[in-house]
Amino acid sequence: MKPAILLIGTNGQVGRELNRMLPRAGNVTPLDRQRLELTKPEEIRRAIRTYRPALVVNAAAYTAVDNAESEEALARAINAEAPAVMAEEAKKIGASLIHFSTDYVFDGSKTAPYDEDDLTNPQNVYGKTKLEGERAIQASGAAYLIFRTAWVYATQGRNFLLTILRLATEREELRIVRDQIGAPTLSTEIAAATTNILSNFYEHEPGASSLADLSGIYHMTAGGETSWCDFGKAILEEAATIPVTHSWFAAATKSLPLIARRLVPIGTSEYPTPARRPAYSVLSNARLARTFSVQLPEWRRQLHSVFAVATAGK
Repeated sequence: MKPAILLIGTNGQVGRELNRMLPRAGNVTPLDRQRLELTKPEEIRRAIRTYRPALVVNAAAYTAVDNAESEEALARAINAEAPAVMAEEAKKIGASLIHFSTDYVFDGSKTAPYDEDDLTNPQNVYGKTKLEGERAIQASGAAYLIFRTAWVYATQGRNFLLTILRLATEREELRIVRDQIGAPTLSTEIAAATTNILSNFYEHEPGASSLADLSGIYHMTAGGETSWCDFGKAILEEAATIPVTHSWFAAATKSLPLIARRLVPIGTSEYPTPARRPAYSVLSNARLARTFSVQLPEWRRQLHSVFAVATAGK
C-alpha cells in the first residue's frame, strides 16, 4: 500500500518536480505557500494533524542567500523553526520527515569533497539557519532523512542558469566568479533521486517506522565539480544548440538573441556580496550511493540533459 505523503513547498524548484514525481511513491497532498504559511507554527501543526501522513516531505526553504543577511528572523522561521515543528509533529503521529539542506553549512576550507560527518561551520545566515533546522530535526526523535544538496537550478524560478541566460541577452561581456567551487545540481535529478529512494523503500519495507533505521544526513548532489565561471561557460555552450522558440528558453531570454561574446573570470573579491560564500563546497555522495544505491549524474551531463530535451522539442 502506498504511503500518504504531505508535500510542503511546491512553489520551489525541487518542490515543483517532487509534486510531479512523488505520486509514483505514494498518495501526495501538496501544500504551496498559499495553503500553508510556514512562519505560523500553528498552521504547520494543524496541517500535519489533519492529514496524518506517513511521510512529511519538506521542500520549502528561504533560499535568498544575500537577503537572509538582513532578513535573519524570516530565514530562521522558515529554515529552522518550521522544520523543527514538522519534526515534532511527525514524531507524535509516527511519521517520517524528508528534508533538504545545503552545502553552505560548511565553511569551504577543505580542498576535497565534504563527508556528512565533517565539521560544519556556516559562513552566512542562510547556512546557519539551515544548520539549525538540521539539528532541530535530529533532536526531535522523529525518523528522518536529510538530503544536503548544492547549487540547485531549474528551468523555472530564480537561479544561476536563468540569470546567465538573461544577462547574455543584455551584455557582450559577462564577469563571473572563478574561485568558488561546487557541483551544480538540477532540481529534476534531486526530485527523481528522492522519489526513487522512497519508492524502492516502500516496495521492500513494511512501513515508515522502518525509516528510523536509516535516519541521518545524506549528501545528494551532481557528480564532479566546477566553478561558477566554468558553469556559466558551459551554459552558453549548451545554449548555442537550442531553438530560441523553445518554451522555457524563450521565457528565460524573452525571445531575445544571446549577444554575450566574452566571459571574464574574476575573483570573489571583485564581486562582493552581503553573504559570504564557501570557496569550496563540493559534497561526497558516497554514503547516498552506499545506502540507497543512488548516484546522480555528473554536473555537465545534467546540464546537457536540460538543453537536449529542448533541442528534441519535447
